[in-house]
Amino acid sequence: MNSALFSLEGFAFILRWFHYFFGVIWIGHLYYFNFTQGAAMAEADAPTKSGITRVLLPKALWWFRWGAMWTMVTGVLMLGLKGHQAGPAIYSTSWGVCILIGGILGLTMWANVWFIIWPHQKVIIASATQVASGGQANPEAAKLAPKAALASRTNVLMSIPMLFFMGAASHLPLVVTPESKLCTLAIVLGILWLVLEGNAIKGKMGPMTTPKGVIHSGFGLTAIIYIIVAALV
Repeated sequence: MNSALFSLEGFAFILRWFHYFFGVIWIGHLYYFNFTQGAAMAEADAPTKSGITRVLLPKALWWFRWGAMWTMVTGVLMLGLKGHQAGPAIYSTSWGVCILIGGILGLTMWANVWFIIWPHQKVIIASATQVASGGQANPEAAKLAPKAALASRTNVLMSIPMLFFMGAASHLPLVVTPESKLCTLAIVLGILWLVLEGNAIKGKMGPMTTPKGVIHSGFGLTAIIYIIVAALV
């Protein structure tokens, strides 16, 4: 019997497998909400919207948020295991630069799910349920809906470079040398991150209003980050 699966490398493989599995659940639901359900809700009548919000949305959000949670947990474990096996210097290699960029974007998306999208959607679902039972709508629900939508659109925006750099870690190597300006890179990307997440919390949709717009913005953001990385590494 081949015991490779029961070695440390086998454990790393299992983590990666589950990371992919939960990631597909998470990002699949993210794209469903933004590309499919959102368009359908815009055309639906009030009773249909209420039914979707009360019946479908809670179930979809359960898979969405727990997919995000376990994608994050398995990803952090993988990152820590890699450092344990190869030493901390691995994070200053081509693999490390790319995987940390993708990982930070992924962690930001996870935080947006658990601390913005899900708390806001709970209020929206409760309000729709209350109205369906003959009660009054919660006025906070109308205020929170655009904020949840903006955070969700921002996650779509970030998901495109996140997937690019996760894949690039093993398949599109950078030339990292002692002359590479990794500290400068971290500062520049940190400023860009603050702008993006600041807009997710307090800003506006802008070009992300439509699915087409957020997809184009995501590819544009990927190009910008890659150009910055290529210039400083």
